[in-house]
Amino acid sequence: MLDQMILGRYVPMDSYVHRLDPRMKIVFVFMMMITIFAANNVVTYGILLVMTLVILYLSNLKLTFLINGLKPILLLLIFTLLMHVFLTKGGTRLFSYGIISIDSNGIVQGLFITIRFVLIIFLTTIMTLTTSPIALTDAIESLLGPFKKWKLPVHEFALMMSIALRFIPTLMDELTKVMRAQMSRGSDMTSGSFISRLQAITPLLVPLFVSAFKRAEDLAVAMEVRGYRGDIGRTKYRKLDWQKRDTWSLVTVIPMILAILYFRT
Repeated sequence: MLDQMILGRYVPMDSYVHRLDPRMKIVFVFMMMITIFAANNVVTYGILLVMTLVILYLSNLKLTFLINGLKPILLLLIFTLLMHVFLTKGGTRLFSYGIISIDSNGIVQGLFITIRFVLIIFLTTIMTLTTSPIALTDAIESLLGPFKKWKLPVHEFALMMSIALRFIPTLMDELTKVMRAQMSRGSDMTSGSFISRLQAITPLLVPLFVSAFKRAEDLAVAMEVRGYRGDIGRTKYRKLDWQKRDTWSLVTVIPMILAILYFRT
């Protein structure tokens, strides 16, 4: 399951979304995330689903590919849904047994919140799958450029975000290797009670953290020996180029926001 984690990975392809400016993608996803929290009924969520599917089509990515990437967080989505189903009250009483009761508002709100999480994950995942970590670093640094006037470490922050994003699939691959090594030595992590499986997974944390710190140290040494000193005196080899298609793509989110504000209750 861990080798299906797609968050933080980059898939080099030639699509409309791949060719967009990374700054536009970040701003677009940020605007979409704010709009998602404004949706509160079937119509508004339907508009968001259609918009997400259009973006997915323009990126040449398969829906099954993204759905498989949701498997590592499937338990979190199910837990969120069940929490709303059993704790949110109101509407028509559908089931009642002792202290346990299920109301129609709980099911509706649970489905809406779960869809909201899925949409956010889909949009952010599409952005990372269609944008290289280096391009994301340049885009974040460019968007936060005005804060340099207040002596904020914008370059270091962008680099930190890029490295953290890049290390997600690396750490997942490392965890998969450690799990397979432990299972080859007789460790059982797939059967038994939840407590026993949790106890079997706990010893994996030590080698995983050791490997993570070792990679971080190697990266720091490599950057130091290459003369990295932040953005002091550095020039840009890659130039971000905002084109007309970026402007038009960003403008398309405005009618969607207006439609959601109109149809929301």
